[in-house]
Amino acid sequence: MKSKIIFSVVMVFVLFITGCTKDNKSAPNATISGRVIYDGQPLEVRSNGVQLELWQPGYQLFSKIPVHVNQDGTYSAKVFNGSYRLTLLRGNGPWADKTDSILVDVNGTANIDVPVDPYFIIKNAAFTRSGNTVNASFTVQRVNTTRALELVRLYIGQTIVTDQTNNAASAQKTAAAIPDLTQTITLSATIPASLASKDYVYVRLGVKAVNVAELLYSPSQQVMTK
Repeated sequence: MKSKIIFSVVMVFVLFITGCTKDNKSAPNATISGRVIYDGQPLEVRSNGVQLELWQPGYQLFSKIPVHVNQDGTYSAKVFNGSYRLTLLRGNGPWADKTDSILVDVNGTANIDVPVDPYFIIKNAAFTRSGNTVNASFTVQRVNTTRALELVRLYIGQTIVTDQTNNAASAQKTAAAIPDLTQTITLSATIPASLASKDYVYVRLGVKAVNVAELLYSPSQQVMTK
């Protein structure tokens, strides 16, 4: 009986020490950051809509670290020093899937740009206002030819975070109305009554490929309304 009591006390002590060790484990203090790029330039996406995956090889049991991409194409993640593999999340972004990964050695900080192969990109975006209407002109460049164009869209929003899920108004053209991608495309959208009293609105363009959930965007811009 006495031995059982001693054993129980020892086990409680071990569990207490283990719990304290876990609680006192230091937080990650190294940083991996960079940009998702095409042709050396960051690509604009939906805020928190696109992810990268970070894996630490060498462990029998391990799980991925999801890394959210900011709308301006930048990303940052806190990690421990060590070696990691950085990959694209399959079927997630407005670009072709890639099966290869980027080996990243982290000692304090690591800055890694991630090249991708987008289906389409937006170029030469320009915005004007006429009364309560925002007009946009731009061109679309096809990059990866494995997906057809589905649509282009103009968004109006209240904040710089304006996209397909964060907007107050939008207008679009489908591929059928865009027979020639070498020509300038125009879109117009009405500023909604909910934003009519604001000094400015944010505007942004998006382009979508067929059977791809995420759009690729132009940078969010301010348009004065007064």
